[in-house]
Amino acid sequence: MTQNSTRQRSGAIVPVICCIAVIFDGYDLSVFATTIPSLLDYEPWNLDAARTGLIASYAFMGMLVGTLICGFATDLLGRRKMLMASMSWFSIFMGACTIAPTAELFGLFRFLSGVGLGGLLPTALALSVEFAPRNRRNLVSALVSSGFSVGTIIAALLGLVILEPFGFRPMYAVGLLPLIVLVPLTYLVLPESVQFLASKGRMDEARTVARQYGLADPSAQVGSPEQHSRLRDLFRRPLITVAIVFAGATFIGQLFIYGLSTWLPQIMRSAGYPLGSALSFLATMSVGAIIGAATMSWFADRIGPRTVALCGFGIGTVALITMSMGPPTAILYLAVALAGVGANGTAVILNGFIATWFPAANRATALGTIMTVARLGGICGPILGGYIIAADLSTSWSFYVFVVPAIIGIALVSLLPRKHLDGRLIGTLRQQPAREPAKV
Repeated sequence: MTQNSTRQRSGAIVPVICCIAVIFDGYDLSVFATTIPSLLDYEPWNLDAARTGLIASYAFMGMLVGTLICGFATDLLGRRKMLMASMSWFSIFMGACTIAPTAELFGLFRFLSGVGLGGLLPTALALSVEFAPRNRRNLVSALVSSGFSVGTIIAALLGLVILEPFGFRPMYAVGLLPLIVLVPLTYLVLPESVQFLASKGRMDEARTVARQYGLADPSAQVGSPEQHSRLRDLFRRPLITVAIVFAGATFIGQLFIYGLSTWLPQIMRSAGYPLGSALSFLATMSVGAIIGAATMSWFADRIGPRTVALCGFGIGTVALITMSMGPPTAILYLAVALAGVGANGTAVILNGFIATWFPAANRATALGTIMTVARLGGICGPILGGYIIAADLSTSWSFYVFVVPAIIGIALVSLLPRKHLDGRLIGTLRQQPAREPAKV
């Protein structure tokens, strides 16, 4: 990236690059769901549903570790380098899954790829929102986050072509593409965060990037060093109360989406659908997630993300109940699409709400910290679904198990603030360290 030129550039390159990165994030996590039927049929490993559900959770355990590391690593590397590091790491271990000789090593590589993925989404969202127009931040956040669903669709479509003739291994080889293509592209064209540059005292570079991309003068946004993003800021009012509710709501959202999407192909296969049809349900859910996220974000910019997130969880609850009733195929496809709206669409809105509600200095830290808690939902969802399927209950129970979390999600979102954080409250927050004894 050339810092000397002040020629105006389009900020669209930032969300585009970040969205492509999130597409591979979605592919990485969804490829396991796509390959579950093949893994269960792979005789050398002799996997059952419960053990497969546990392996599915390994990637989310890795993401939890990666998210914990993300905040500290971003402070050292910057958002641009953190994005490249995350993509390189998960891509290497996706390739390793291709040659894993045992189920145990395969699970280890899934865990390690998850470590890389843990830092990707918070970094991509924070960087995209920073370069987005102020009145389009929910939309940009939604579009970038929807890359996850695009990755799921790609995984399902490739599964239709690759799985039966070639097995599951080539599906994981696709994960090497970010290392080969996207990391070099990011290095060449993606700018560094203005906020990061300013926080490190690199004001000349920060002003150059701000001018190039039409952003506000960073000197007007950055105060003294003690005002920079710190994890302890989140443990002061009013941030702590809202952060706890956000964490609970996103936990439910992650449990809902990853639990259902991980097991949906196998659930539908158990219900009597062939592999191709079972994978088409996963693609349908992802299409619903994309359309739902775009539509919901449009409304979020106009009527507020809280109301839209409430509606999203409500739609998801109705969709799950409909799916449990075994309706005709056409209605079932519609319900699956609406489940995508309620699961991923709501998660996208909540991520955007977090990214826009918290003050700029705390945005990346808030996203990383709240997503750390949310990752626990991603761990629990696949394990829960695996145990339900291993129990050999009726197909309806595979949907019932996610209805209660969706209802809890409605209750939690209703506790979120109706408005964004008032600037006067930010000032109050920043005055608190002077009045309180320092805590380590």
